[in-house]
Amino acid sequence: MALSPQWLDELKSRITLSTLIGRTTKLTRAGREWKACCPFHSENTPSFTVNDQKGFYHCFGCQAHGSAIDWMIEQRGLEFMDAVKELATQAGMEVPAPDPRAARQAEKRASLHDVMAAAQDWFVARLASDEGVGAREYLARRGLTQRTLEHFGFGYAPDDKQAMAKALGKFETAMLVEAGLLIDVEDKLPYARFRGRVMLPIHDPRGRVIAFGGRILEDRDGVAKYLNSPDTPLFDKGRTLYNLHRAGPASRKTNRLVAVEGYMDVIALAQAGYEDAVAPMGTALTDSQIELMWRMVDKPIVCFDGDNAGRRAAIRAAERVLPMLRPGHSLGVVTLPQGLDPDDLIKQQGAGAMEPLLANPGSIVDLIWDHEQAALPLSSPEDKAGLKARLLAHVDTIAHPDIRSLYRRDLIDRYGAFAFPKREFAPRTFQPGGKFRKPGPATQSAEVTERLRLGANGASRDRLTQAVLNGFLRHPDLVHRHADSLLALGESDRSVAGAVDYLLENAAALEARENPPISGSGVLPPPPGNARFTFLLEGSDPDDARQDLAEAVALLIERPALDVAIAAATRRFESDPEGSIAEQQRLRKRKLEIESRLGQMARERAARDLSGAGEEHSAPVSVDGDTAEQETD
Repeated sequence: MALSPQWLDELKSRITLSTLIGRTTKLTRAGREWKACCPFHSENTPSFTVNDQKGFYHCFGCQAHGSAIDWMIEQRGLEFMDAVKELATQAGMEVPAPDPRAARQAEKRASLHDVMAAAQDWFVARLASDEGVGAREYLARRGLTQRTLEHFGFGYAPDDKQAMAKALGKFETAMLVEAGLLIDVEDKLPYARFRGRVMLPIHDPRGRVIAFGGRILEDRDGVAKYLNSPDTPLFDKGRTLYNLHRAGPASRKTNRLVAVEGYMDVIALAQAGYEDAVAPMGTALTDSQIELMWRMVDKPIVCFDGDNAGRRAAIRAAERVLPMLRPGHSLGVVTLPQGLDPDDLIKQQGAGAMEPLLANPGSIVDLIWDHEQAALPLSSPEDKAGLKARLLAHVDTIAHPDIRSLYRRDLIDRYGAFAFPKREFAPRTFQPGGKFRKPGPATQSAEVTERLRLGANGASRDRLTQAVLNGFLRHPDLVHRHADSLLALGESDRSVAGAVDYLLENAAALEARENPPISGSGVLPPPPGNARFTFLLEGSDPDDARQDLAEAVALLIERPALDVAIAAATRRFESDPEGSIAEQQRLRKRKLEIESRLGQMARERAARDLSGAGEEHSAPVSVDGDTAEQETD
């Protein structure tokens, strides 16, 4: 099977070498590269390096050197074609069939590069000719210097349907069509795709022209302002970043890569001294384009226009990257002032206006929070619940479990601070004997674990609260799901605020541990010994335990709200005696239902779960200090 050099180059460009090698070799970041102890020979000091930008690994000890294909052959022991097929599967490419036409197709692609180079030369010559006067005046109005025009290869496509076909007559018409330069319509002569436009060449990472972008000189209704080449054998717009071949070397000096909306933004930044900018081809960032940027830097910056379209593009980029996030790799986000693009900002405020923005980009989590908070009104509880649902929908798309947990915690914290703003309470600490006092400096600096212990023990004066907090310690994967309820609990009873804070801050770490701390660990004291909720019992059915814990915390939050409502109904007695009595009766009935349900949870579920162990089911159960006899079947 003949595989062309172009096809193999494309395959290697789609593979992130450090990710491939990192699956079996522990790599450590070292500046622009990765390093490790060489997997090909024994050594104590790392001399093996991986360079994603250049696409090769190298060992300075044993001189092992190669590409992704070489790695699969040398490290995995695969034959060449087996290595190619496995990498092609990972890259989403189809291995060319064993067809005698393959060599001819590779030859055609090589000749298409000649077509594009000739077209670029012709466009540049047209800009410098009498035909290009209007285009030169337009570029001058845009403030572009002659050096910039030459550096980026500006040209001009005359407003003539047949001029290009005549100028490039040495090439077959079919090749010009395949290169995207001519449009072939049935029963008509093929005609130029680009007419009456300022032209910009689009290059591959090796600096070869593979496509063009054109901009009209005057905006007209019904005419696209920008026009790019269609996908061709040379050009895949979803896998190409404009200016990458120039921005790559620049980013190695700045350790930064900036993605802007369009190529004119790239050019404006470069003329102002920011040469490390790239742009997608008129579409939202794709997975492939994000991977291309990650090969340059770990945290490229997206900098889109300060208008509604720019904000939509930014959130689309965030949504695209969330499932791809991995440790050390993310996106920075720059928000430009309202209504400005990079070119406008530089013209109005000077080149230095971009520097502080690029030096201090926001994060994806900032972008998601700001976007969703501003998306819809937040005037009712239902609106606020919708905000939480939208935030968690973003979180659920993250594939990496640790990053997903951290995003969940960060966004839940922000949501909690917004939906449940802190109220000022006089801080109190528990003293032996059951009395409270205001804390002194030493008490104020107590560790959070101590506050947790106090909050969950005597300070709460509530055995159900103690049981529920121990339940979340035993089931930390439920903490963030019930963060709203926990925050409300902490607000309603400040003595357990430290316990709630501990659970929210450490849920991810507790969940990651194989054996999270349980009752008696020192972090939380043992729960009431005779409060036999399933979420506190060893051997309980996990689904039952989680269901009961969710119900228990909901009931726990509802009880103090009922007390407040009963007090309010009592105060209305003089103005509305009948209504007040009826409301009090209804609320007290609901309170009794809650107490009954809690007792039932502690009795029947535990009895059922432990029935197989020969447990006696007539033992008393205590809920908030009240003892109820267990019912027998």
